[in-house]
Amino acid sequence: MTLEINGQSFETDEEGYLANLSDWSSELAEAMAQQDGCDLTENHWEVVNFLREYYDEYQIAPAVRVLTKAIGKRLGKDKGNSRYLYELFPYGPAKQACKYAGLPKPTGCV
Repeated sequence: MTLEINGQSFETDEEGYLANLSDWSSELAEAMAQQDGCDLTENHWEVVNFLREYYDEYQIAPAVRVLTKAIGKRLGKDKGNSRYLYELFPYGPAKQACKYAGLPKPTGCV
């Protein structure tokens, strides 16, 4: 599958995750979110950027439990909880945020 943005094609898997992590850009993330009917706010970007840093360090996309705990440590308890993360990413915080961050689908996500 491919994703068309500004006249460029980007290869994705059948669920819309980027095939090449190096293709990622903030513009691409915005376009993916638009397709899902989501406008990325500063709060969304906090999570997306956190995930990109996490992936750089651990070379894995965290499952939702790990993500929630790690966000809590970094950004505080008010943001490190499932309710907050599901408000931002209703299709699943780990799955949806990792997709926008250009990361592979998190382990354990169906």
